Amino acid sequence: MTPQPTPASQPPPDPQPAPASQSPSEPQPAEAPQPASPPPPRPDRTAEVIETVFRMESPRIIAGVARVVRDVGIAEELAQDALVAALEQWPRDGVPDNPGAWLMSTARHRAVDLVRRRENYARKLAEIGRDLSETAPPQGPADPDDIDDDLLRLVFTACHPVLSTEARTALTLRLLGGLTTTEIARAFLVPEPTVAQRIVRAKRTLATQNVAFEVPHGPDREARLGSVLDVIYLIFNEGYAATAGDDWLRPSLCEDALRLARVLSGLMPKEPEVHGLTALLELQASRTAARTGPSGEPVLLKDQNRSRWNRMLIARGITALGRAEATSSGAPGPYLLQAAIAACHAHAYTYAETDWSRIATLYGLLAARSPSPVVELNRAVAVSMSEGPAAALVLVDALTGDPALRDYHLLPSVRGDLLARLGRTAEARAEFERAASLTRNERERDLLLRRAAEPS
Repeated sequence: MTPQPTPASQPPPDPQPAPASQSPSEPQPAEAPQPASPPPPRPDRTAEVIETVFRMESPRIIAGVARVVRDVGIAEELAQDALVAALEQWPRDGVPDNPGAWLMSTARHRAVDLVRRRENYARKLAEIGRDLSETAPPQGPADPDDIDDDLLRLVFTACHPVLSTEARTALTLRLLGGLTTTEIARAFLVPEPTVAQRIVRAKRTLATQNVAFEVPHGPDREARLGSVLDVIYLIFNEGYAATAGDDWLRPSLCEDALRLARVLSGLMPKEPEVHGLTALLELQASRTAARTGPSGEPVLLKDQNRSRWNRMLIARGITALGRAEATSSGAPGPYLLQAAIAACHAHAYTYAETDWSRIATLYGLLAARSPSPVVELNRAVAVSMSEGPAAALVLVDALTGDPALRDYHLLPSVRGDLLARLGRTAEARAEFERAASLTRNERERDLLLRRAAEPS
């Protein structure tokens, strides 16, 4: 979850209890003035502090402990043990000056104790090459070209290809996003036991397959990095345009994905595709406020009030895109190309001013780099704006037989739009109705049915 801005005015301090009334017949001796000290947090407020700190720090704690125990499931349990210890001690002793370091230290000490109990301590020291009980957490790699970060290891472990896409997504949100099982289930509209089983099985698979807690190098890193980026993008997309349910947007999922992308770009500053993904998500997220109407209904791109687009996120996206281009030495990757397309929209002050020819060209490059019928469908939309609906309809009709798009509701939706612009109203209505029957999102279904009912 992204940190919230500090309000301009803070609430007044909690009122202190009034002193007990004194009997006038029994005067009390005057006491020497005591130095003022802030009152300890109330237990309920301390619990709030603990929850906030743990949610922010848990990914790093789990990552640091996993480096010791080499098991993300056990690492998460030890992090939870540290949380329980904080809940027991902080209301009594006060919140430490560095609560994140306190939690990390507590979890690591428990990890060391576990290692001592499970294996011979001397052999374990020889195996990992250092005294775990006395060595501080690593401060960073000695070689700037060597990525040596516990959090980065956790990212690659949670997104390991040995896991299914659903398992990677659930485990990433659990370990790196700090979401509870209930929150993940609510976000993806699946039963809570299903999410719980995915997470448990994912941890068990990583353990039984002896997946190394490491960042791969060379070709292996490039192959695994694609999996990491795809998971983050999948999380964002589900928040940006929900697959099913009553809500068109789920902003919290977008925020989680954007935060993960920002963290990853800080950990891997020389990877152009990491910056490309971050740029893409920043630019897409900038439109969030304009993408729904007063009642939560979807607002199409051409109808959006662009003054509501977040200029700060656009600036961040353009900066990230610049980093992606500066670090790219060969042909641009798919996320860099998608970010460049999003930047074209961001640079246009109105829908009519959009450089559709450039967008069509970029989609052509993307199709050559990562062939996909969905990319071709998007290219057709750009062609319809740059060359007209008739030229685009030829491209769309060529996709109607693709089995990958058989139940993809956006294919008849795009085709319906093109037919409507060509004056073929009855055919357009049938396409919009078919698209409405295929989507599982109630807001999107309502939009498509309204388009089908529009007068000719």
